Amino acid sequence: MSKAWLVFMQSVPTFILLCYGFGIIGIAMASDYTRPGPGRVILTQHSDSGSYPEQVHVSAVGTEYMRISWITDDQSMPSKVEYGKVSGKYDAVAKGESSRYLFYVYLSGKIHNVKIGPLEPDTVYYYRCSGVGDEFSFKTAPGSLPVEFVIAGDLGQTEWTNSTLTHIGKLDYDMLLMPGDLSYADWHQPLWDSFGRMMQPYASTRPWMVVEGNHEIEALTFFGMAPFIAYNHRWRMPYEESGSNSNLYYSFNVAGAVHVIMLGSYTDFGSNSAQYKWLVADLAKVDRAVTPWLIVLFHAPWYNTNTAHQGEGESMRVAMEALLYKARVDVIFAGHVHAYERFTRIYNEAENSCGPVYITIGDGGNREGLALDFDSKHKYAHLSLFREASFGHGRLRVIDSKKALWSWHRNDDSTDTVRDQLWLLSLSSSSACQGGTKIKDEL
Repeated sequence: MSKAWLVFMQSVPTFILLCYGFGIIGIAMASDYTRPGPGRVILTQHSDSGSYPEQVHVSAVGTEYMRISWITDDQSMPSKVEYGKVSGKYDAVAKGESSRYLFYVYLSGKIHNVKIGPLEPDTVYYYRCSGVGDEFSFKTAPGSLPVEFVIAGDLGQTEWTNSTLTHIGKLDYDMLLMPGDLSYADWHQPLWDSFGRMMQPYASTRPWMVVEGNHEIEALTFFGMAPFIAYNHRWRMPYEESGSNSNLYYSFNVAGAVHVIMLGSYTDFGSNSAQYKWLVADLAKVDRAVTPWLIVLFHAPWYNTNTAHQGEGESMRVAMEALLYKARVDVIFAGHVHAYERFTRIYNEAENSCGPVYITIGDGGNREGLALDFDSKHKYAHLSLFREASFGHGRLRVIDSKKALWSWHRNDDSTDTVRDQLWLLSLSSSSACQGGTKIKDEL
């Protein structure tokens, strides 16, 4: 369905830094490095019958269920999943729903969504979609700590995307979190299909939890095309289960100890908005004695010393930063800027030992290239502890209720290189950061 087209990318220099601060201990590692060259877009085709499932991916729904999503060109194929704990032996079956969407002259395949469970934690399940085709398998997240997240933003579907995915797949993990900008289809809908096929070997084996970026908007108001049509149909997240009325923001728990909040940078976020009111209610439900870790993701960074996308997250920061600070959010991940940058703990544009650590990780491999230039005289430069314009991904391993290890892995030829690493101490374990304003006061 796709037409070949090439997009070339650029690259750039690096920075090295050693940092230490309250609640974080960081180590940045030096090595000789040659900047990556251009990466072309990879178009992944579907070579099987139209009845065979493609673009298979899984997402967590609560702690005991998974949603299996896939597409068939054959409209007669049923939305059903057979599954079990033994390969080839399916002792359970679940049925779901399907949809299609029309985008100008493009008509999607049949998009299937089936929720299966209840499932046991930390267990491998084998499954088959629509009763035909290949067998897939996934592993559920553990029921208790430790748990390991992969964080990768602005993936796209280039040679560097492929490198990032290869590095991700070399080490085990429990769940992938993506702060926006998935396919870079940008209105060219067949690129959504190509992206889904490229992700399938990875996204069908572990839950992938995503939130929208600016490249998911794809509005064509002149033709009556509302924003996020493709994204909402293809990547359905568990928003309803978290009390949200929109697929653009939601939350979920992992391993009984981590609460993850996905916020929408491109939907209303002011104090009178549905998203803001939902966030207040969601934070009020979090008991940090039970759930010691609180993680937030959104697309447009609030703190950024790169010359790209300056100030684009500022209005959201002004609207929501106080809420996240009062809730003692531990770490915030953003994308959008095609580089890696880590800040100290911040609140209201100043270092604050009870604020979140801010990390920009929009370096997954997008077709637009790297954001090359950082401003050493930026007003936030003294808060930025490490920054580098290279492709890569991050890993957050939550060890226990107090400690987590963050590492950023740069794509470096045939091997990934750990360029930045730090230990995080949960704010819920800090006596100095307790006794803040209750989020319930906002209700």
